[in-house]
Order: sequence, then C-alpha cells, then structure tokens
Amino acid sequence: MLPAKLAHMEKAKDLTAVQARVVREIMALVRRENRVAGDAMPEVSLAQAIGTSRSPVQVALRHLATLGVVRQDSNRRFVLARDAKDLDDVAGTLLAEPDDPLYHQIAQARQSGGLPDEVNEAQLMRMFGVARSTLRKVLSRIAKEGWAEQRVGSGWEFLPMIDSPQAYEESYLFRQSIEPAALMSPWFSADRTQLAALRREQQLIVDGGYQSMTAIELFEANCRFHETLAQWSGNRFALQTVQRLNQLRRLVEYRQAAMRPARQTQAREHLGILAAIEQQDLIEAAGLMRKHLEDARRAKVYGQNVFAADAAIS
Repeated sequence: MLPAKLAHMEKAKDLTAVQARVVREIMALVRRENRVAGDAMPEVSLAQAIGTSRSPVQVALRHLATLGVVRQDSNRRFVLARDAKDLDDVAGTLLAEPDDPLYHQIAQARQSGGLPDEVNEAQLMRMFGVARSTLRKVLSRIAKEGWAEQRVGSGWEFLPMIDSPQAYEESYLFRQSIEPAALMSPWFSADRTQLAALRREQQLIVDGGYQSMTAIELFEANCRFHETLAQWSGNRFALQTVQRLNQLRRLVEYRQAAMRPARQTQAREHLGILAAIEQQDLIEAAGLMRKHLEDARRAKVYGQNVFAADAAIS
C-alpha cells in the first residue's frame, strides 16, 4: 500500500477544485470534532455541514478511503477508519496544499489595492485569465464570505475591508470595548456543549493544528471562538458587531496566519478564557479577553507588514 502522501498525490490530480476543497473540509470537520474510528460519515449530513451537494461529498469520501481515512462497513456505509488524533500525517498533506489559486489571486489583488471597488466579470476574466464558469464559482464563494456582492448583470462590488495599519488598529481598539463587555453582560449564559466543542478545537490548534491547518481554517476557528462568546452574551448587537468585524478582517487575517507560532499562543489564550468562563469567573474572563486583544493588537499591527503588495496569503 502506498504511503498516504504518495497515494494522495497519485489520486489528487483526478479531483476537481471543488472536490479537493470538500476533501479538505471533511478532514477539517473530523479533526475539529475530534471524531473516533467507527463514527458514521453520512453523505447528507456532511453535505449540509459543508454547504455543498452530495456528489462532491461522495467523490471526496472515496478519495479519503484510498488514504485510509474512511472505510465502508458491512452495509457499505462510510465510517471513520482512524481516530482524528491519529490523522496528522494525512492532514498535514491535505491541509498544507494551497486553496483555490484563483481565490487567493483575487484576495491578494484586493488586499494590495490592485482591484477597484467595482468590476465586471469580463474585466476579471481578462485580469486572471480564467473562464466565466471558473470565475463565478470563486465569486460565489467570496460573496458567501461577505466581502463582495453581485450587482445588476455581470457587475460585482467589493465591500470595504480592513486595508491599512490604522484601520487594523482601530478594529482592535473597538473590539477591546465590545468583547470584554459582552462577557460581563447580565444575560451571559454559556452553552456547555458549545464550550466543550470550542475547547476541543482550540486544544487541537495548540497540539499541532497551528502548523497543519490552512489559513482559512485557522481564521474560521478564531471566528467561531469570538462569535460564540458574543452569542452567549445574549446581546444581539454584540454578536452582530463581532460578526461584521470578522468579515472586515478576513483577508488581513489570512495573511497573519503565516505567522503560525502566534496562532498557537492565541489558542492557549482562548483556552484560558474558556476555563474562566467554565468556572463562572466572568470578571477574570473579561480581563483575559482584554489582554488577549491588546496583545494581538500590538503583535499584528506593529509586526509584519501584511498590507504590503508582496505579503503572502498562506
């Protein structure tokens, strides 16, 4: 049997960009939820969780079967073949691969000022040398993430993002006034199931996920942490504010993910905040959150210049 990396390289060339993405997202889901060998991997629920149809999920599961990640039981249903904690070798190969190149080209062009606020599909097709069908798939993803909107006809408008060191610093100072206060809300109530899920995900990052997860996965994990805590506040405006700020900082945070040791440190800080919440010490949790955001502001705003045109999105 071929080692996982060689087997993947042999088969991956037959996958479309969508199918390859679904393979990575299934792997990320398995690791995020810390699933164990024998857990069912039903196509319908996976498709719903990922936001796609069953067809690419079916292809992805067959591909993962060749890597020994899943297998079919006696009823020919896919189940997990190994515990999530034992999949680092396969995950390191799958998740280290670059995401859709066109997505990153558009993101980098937008972040560096190479794309105007309003463009049409013909302009983008010429700029990136791609077919309309390929472009529309990526634009649909970008719209879903909240940094572009389709206009009448084939026009698109890119929405405001954090695009300068000053805007980045302003966002962190604003978050310091919102997120610690949300933890002190009179309606604050933590959900035990959600708290356990957040702890598992942040521990996964500390234990090595900061090295093997993609920039997008690290960002989404960070969003889940901060948005879930805002949701627990019971204040709808706190949650809406954190969600909007996450949309605004998406592209710059992709670039920050290249500094991977910092992601481990931040995940440890997240675990400390969760521990304080679990102990119902919300004053301590708010203090830790304020320090967490201040440390991140200093490190990110005054560290590597992620707004430079040649800064990479990992």
